[in-house]
Amino acid sequence: MSLTKEAKLEVIEKHGRSATDTGSAEVQIAMLTRRINDLTEHLRTHPKDHYSRRGLLRLVGRRRRFLNYLQRKNLEGYRALIKELGLRR
Repeated sequence: MSLTKEAKLEVIEKHGRSATDTGSAEVQIAMLTRRINDLTEHLRTHPKDHYSRRGLLRLVGRRRRFLNYLQRKNLEGYRALIKELGLRR
């Protein structure tokens, strides 16, 4: 379950430094969070879909690594991002 082009542009506009900023940690964390939320909703309706559950766990691990990196490099940006995205970290 990937994001649509419009959803990606929306995330980039909100969290990116420019309109073409797709590689910064903030944008990647926001995109992963969006995909994680979509997959979580999918798994609520399809609880036996174990392949999607495995994909969800991989996405959560990748987001965790990005969050650790951002916390080391830019603590204030990290705090603002988790507050904005509503993460419980």
